[in-house]
Amino acid sequence: MTEKIRLRPITFWLPIALFLSLVAASMVAPAAFLQTVTAINDWILRVFGGFFALAAFLFVLTCLAVFISPLGKLRLGGPDAKPVLSRWDWFAITLSTTIAIGILFWATAEPIYHIYDPGGTTSGIEAGGAAASQFAMTSLYMHWAITPYAIYTVPALTFALAYHNFHQPFSLSAPISAIRGKPLPKNAAQILDAICLTSLLFGLAASLGAGILSIGGGIDRISPLETGPVLIGLIAVGIVAAFTASSISGLQKGIRILSDINTKVFVVVAIFVIAVGPTLEILVLGGRGLAGYVTEFVPRSLSLGGYGDADWINAWTVFYFANWMAWAPLSAMFLGRIAQGYTVRAFITMNLFLPSLFAIVWMTIFGGFAIETEAAQPGILKAVLDEGGPEFVLYRLVEEMPLALGVAALFVALSFLSYVTAADSNTDVLSRLSVEGEVEGEKAAHKVWIKLIWGSLVGAAAWIMVSASGIDGIRMLSNLGGLPALFVLSAFAVILWMMLWRMLKRETLTTANQGTAR
Repeated sequence: MTEKIRLRPITFWLPIALFLSLVAASMVAPAAFLQTVTAINDWILRVFGGFFALAAFLFVLTCLAVFISPLGKLRLGGPDAKPVLSRWDWFAITLSTTIAIGILFWATAEPIYHIYDPGGTTSGIEAGGAAASQFAMTSLYMHWAITPYAIYTVPALTFALAYHNFHQPFSLSAPISAIRGKPLPKNAAQILDAICLTSLLFGLAASLGAGILSIGGGIDRISPLETGPVLIGLIAVGIVAAFTASSISGLQKGIRILSDINTKVFVVVAIFVIAVGPTLEILVLGGRGLAGYVTEFVPRSLSLGGYGDADWINAWTVFYFANWMAWAPLSAMFLGRIAQGYTVRAFITMNLFLPSLFAIVWMTIFGGFAIETEAAQPGILKAVLDEGGPEFVLYRLVEEMPLALGVAALFVALSFLSYVTAADSNTDVLSRLSVEGEVEGEKAAHKVWIKLIWGSLVGAAAWIMVSASGIDGIRMLSNLGGLPALFVLSAFAVILWMMLWRMLKRETLTTANQGTAR
């Protein structure tokens, strides 16, 4: 007999009601809606921009402290726990479910912005010069290496400990319940999950918007079709259908297989580009940028010294951090759930160090290629950026490579695959949070109609915002979704430090087996 699905009403209906209200407002009075959202976005940046940057920096320090602490030896799930994934599958899923679509979209476009507007520093770097090129490369590392993965790792590890070692339910209240020694009241737990679910909807929609623009830009370059509301809508429908179907198939099928393919294609593409591009120049520029990254990491993270241009920092650094924070709470639940059987130190290695290394290599190759191409032919990419937008820069750069048409088609497919592999894991979490308990065999979490609802909402939000305001709409969605997540993630970081403190006091986390059973 099939077990009846019981919805968690607050967690399920509150985000839907909020979302539909926003959609209705945007359709009834689009100008007033955009003006209001813009004002809210400006207020978030003005008031909380510094908090986003400070919290992200503290997350990095937290990861490093836990890695070298006694907590690093603890095995998630207990000393006898067995892994559910191989190390390769674990790495591929982690990489693909975090910022894969981001490094595709921004690796070539972002440095062109920074070359002509090195606004993150007040030291007077000349736009378009060699120093601006190095600044652009260092900025890529600042935005895409250690810090974003720390934003994911801290809540994911905190949830993993609460879920596997304290045996708390599959809810964002799990870490709080674990440290309190008793569960949160039912409605409070549902409200917390609803807030973070709403943040993830904004984050998913923002990243889907970037994916739509990237795919649309490629189709525009390799076909007679032009980017517009119809094409954007068709791309959104295709992506939503794909990641919903993949998520329904489960961890060991859709998510694992797509992540494996996605990661291997990433590697092949990177090898091809470094082989056909100006290899020596790319490596030299990457080395200089990396040296700048190492020496400037702390002052740039804290806006010290000459790194204090608030407008530039809000437009770039805070934009990224807010987007990742919007994703992080619910992505943390997925990343934490799949880590059973591995140690805390292995968890940090797989979720922080290895993906960061991959991002550095990717940004070196593609960011370096873009910068060197612009330096050799001034204005070649800047003109495309100004006239068409960031989604067209990658495909203009591809025209400088051998087999340009085939490579462009491959990037369209890779952009599609990257977002699908990122979104299907989060759709899995959305569906799990929507129902009471966890049914063995994932029957409850994989109820098709629940996933179709969440996928449709994400697709509709991305289509509306991208069609109405392009990249500016994506930025606003990111900041709106990231604000509530900022406070949740900060609470998780505090809880992780409390767990570390208990370990240092020789309290063992294995006593958590006496806690509430899920």
